[in-house]
Amino acid sequence: MHAAGGEPEQLTSLTVYTTDLEDYRAHGREIGAVWRRLVGSEYPAMAAIGVARLWDAAALVEVQGFAVIA
Repeated sequence: MHAAGGEPEQLTSLTVYTTDLEDYRAHGREIGAVWRRLVGSEYPAMAAIGVARLWDAAALVEVQGFAVIA
């Protein structure tokens, strides 16, 4: 996003795909703290979706985001 001239507040949507949704939920506070440290207090529309596996079989989480950069 930064390479295209965007900033975190321009994120409009974020989807998290995880192989263990319960574990992701259990670490919600920690994940939120990292988000606030790296991105700030603004949150886009977000969804978390449990999946059987990701493209990289060793991966636990994959994130897809969309930003509007004017």
